[in-house]
Amino acid sequence: MKILCVSDVIDPQIYSDSIKSCYADVDCILGAGDLPLDYLDFIASCLNKPLFFVFGDDHIGGMAKNAWKYTGCTHIGSKVRKKNGLIIAALGGCMRYNRGANQFTDLQMYFEAFKLIPRLLYHRMVYGRFLDILLTHAPPRGTGDREDRCHQGFKAFVWFIGAFRPKYLVHGHIHLYDPSAVRCSRLKETEVINAYGHYVIDTTEGGRG
Repeated sequence: MKILCVSDVIDPQIYSDSIKSCYADVDCILGAGDLPLDYLDFIASCLNKPLFFVFGDDHIGGMAKNAWKYTGCTHIGSKVRKKNGLIIAALGGCMRYNRGANQFTDLQMYFEAFKLIPRLLYHRMVYGRFLDILLTHAPPRGTGDREDRCHQGFKAFVWFIGAFRPKYLVHGHIHLYDPSAVRCSRLKETEVINAYGHYVIDTTEGGRG
């Protein structure tokens, strides 16, 4: 399975006429936040594949309310979804730094994560695993995050990884301006991937950028 992950910036390699020829073989798309809904809709429409996304801290309330209009895209923040055999849980937003929209304290994010537990347990009983991917906007604390309050990751995600063991955690929020910057890290049994711009997960090959 190939999964196109996008986040934070409109990537000219994705927002182009060549998207169909370059990414026609992806099975689904994940949006890790802070992208215009029109851009997500363009990707979903061009590739004709399901697109699941979360909101980041730069998404304003009006954009969230209008998300239902974008029929090719599905907002799954604080939800669990199964599609084509792939189980995805999602937790949007970032660490609270100025009381803006889609910002949480670590305690609040623990509560958001707790809401997912009944559905995760159901999938564990029926399919033998809790989930495959945790889709977030912010990273886990201490893995791919930064020290300033705005870009600190959540300790709640570190707990989540230890408890439910997703194969991947896909996040955005941390901008990567250096092409040589580390994009993928390991936290316990989970590969943590920064989807800034775009990244393609190939589950048969272990992933590629």
